[in-house]
Amino acid sequence: MALAGDQPPGEAASLSPGPGQALRLMSLALDQARLAGSLGEVPAGAVVAGPDGEALALGRNQVIGLSDPTAHAEIQALRAAAGTLGNYRLTGLTLVSTLEPCPMCLMAAVHARLALVLFGAPEPKWGAAGSILDLCALPGLNHRLEVRGGLLAEECAELMRDFFRPRRQKGPPSPQPSPTIPGLAIEGTLPK
Repeated sequence: MALAGDQPPGEAASLSPGPGQALRLMSLALDQARLAGSLGEVPAGAVVAGPDGEALALGRNQVIGLSDPTAHAEIQALRAAAGTLGNYRLTGLTLVSTLEPCPMCLMAAVHARLALVLFGAPEPKWGAAGSILDLCALPGLNHRLEVRGGLLAEECAELMRDFFRPRRQKGPPSPQPSPTIPGLAIEGTLPK
């Protein structure tokens, strides 16, 4: 995988991390993913890095622990970076994620004005950077960012396989009755 920072001598330095920095950042993201997995969360991790390639913020999946469907690793890292910098615009920064971002996370990166998203393993069910769709190729976006995948892809994919293997061997969970809320009708409609 070619990484930014491989420019010929005499050309302007890239704002994205060089190969060694990218591997170090992915190693940090993998540490976050392992932590998430150890807590029963899907093992995904992310890092936001500055133009110098130094890590500014870390994130891991916390959907279950926070009871928040938006608490994906990438979102958590973006929130932390924005809080650290005191700005929702993360112009020129890089997001490194163990998995190909889903539509929500990739569009958050676009809205934050990131320069680059690097990811490890493709996500065949939710990946929005080419697996199920390529959101960054949509015409009309007011910001373009570069997306590159495959950084330590096998290690990232193996972490996911190791997490889901025992869960799949148990078989599908037994259906649970839907919770009922007094006064709330079926299909989410409100009583009149």
